[in-house]
Amino acid sequence: MATLTVPASVPPVAEDCEQLHKAFEGWGTNEKLIISVLAHRDAAHRRAIRRAYAEKYGKELLRALGDEIHGKFERAVILWTLDPAERDAVLASEEAKKWHPGGRALVEIACARTPAQLFAARQAYHDRFKRSLEEDVAAHVTGDFRKLLVPLVSAYRYDGPEVNTSLAHSEAKILHENIHKKAYSDEEVIRILTTRSKAQLLATFNSYKDQFDHPINKIL
Repeated sequence: MATLTVPASVPPVAEDCEQLHKAFEGWGTNEKLIISVLAHRDAAHRRAIRRAYAEKYGKELLRALGDEIHGKFERAVILWTLDPAERDAVLASEEAKKWHPGGRALVEIACARTPAQLFAARQAYHDRFKRSLEEDVAAHVTGDFRKLLVPLVSAYRYDGPEVNTSLAHSEAKILHENIHKKAYSDEEVIRILTTRSKAQLLATFNSYKDQFDHPINKIL
């Protein structure tokens, strides 16, 4: 759905709500009509539709969708309709509970989101599940992944461009020493990877390559 485009002239929110309500009426559900509305609206429009639908029909749109559609189509439509932070919260919860080391969604949320996006996901997680993301990651993820992921999802890291080059140089040495000893879960390695900003980490990784003639990702 993410590849579909939003029309140049978007219908009024009230009209979208009416079309969705119409799709739910009768014996069968008009899935094409649901797609024509929700798959061609951006996040702000979908948020407005959810609010207006609840006000007009007295039922949350996500619940209405869950009552009418099922299976993989239901999952795709509901994930698409959620706000990005809500979507991250749902995906993180699902993956934490069935965690395996090859899981990608939780790692992506912890590593690839900006500090503000991760904070929003944590807030959405708390609101939706009445628990913290950190406690569920700690409860379900095991081994070295838990050592890394718990502080990653708990952090609010600096997001600016400034770097400390001398710090990058010294922490590159710390990483090299521990990698050489295969001490990948050493506290200092975890501290560096989970607390430094992305700009600072990039400077550290560049310093690692300059000092030791190998990119750190290939060594790992």
